[in-house]
Amino acid sequence: MESGDVRIDGYATAVLEIAKAEGELDRVGDELNRIAQAFDSSEPLRDAMTDPRIPVDRKQGIVDELLGGRASKLSVSLVNFVVSQGRARDLSAIAAGVVAKAAHERSKEVAYVRSAIELDDETVRRLEEKLSAATGQSVEARVTVDPSVLGGLVVTVGDEVFDGSVRSRFRDLREAWS
Repeated sequence: MESGDVRIDGYATAVLEIAKAEGELDRVGDELNRIAQAFDSSEPLRDAMTDPRIPVDRKQGIVDELLGGRASKLSVSLVNFVVSQGRARDLSAIAAGVVAKAAHERSKEVAYVRSAIELDDETVRRLEEKLSAATGQSVEARVTVDPSVLGGLVVTVGDEVFDGSVRSRFRDLREAWS
């Protein structure tokens, strides 16, 4: 469950332990996953949070403004801590590390699912069952909405990618006709 970067693994472990101690591991894992997705999808936000010329207190103000009322106080505090340590560029890797470490503790593998639309709980449960059967491992899905998928799903479990997106089907058709 290690990223290969000792610092990222250290932050992920610290965040995991804090969230467990507060009894909010699942909530914090979900929120960090969504926060990281927003961070990755917004170049202006990413630039502001990683710009060394912007003071840390201003960056933390941005975090408070964007997340206040939308995420738990614990998640906001943890993001602010990562930002204060100058590790904003690693937020996605840290969030992924927290999710992976939490799943590992529950003897599960994480499936990162990208979908064009929000999936309801029943659909996620069925998807987890099918992925568990396909991989031979107990799978826990982390779903993010990604409009670039157009339709269908793109699922990553470990090193394996299942691309059932409309985009990939169009690409396959285009290649078949070429």
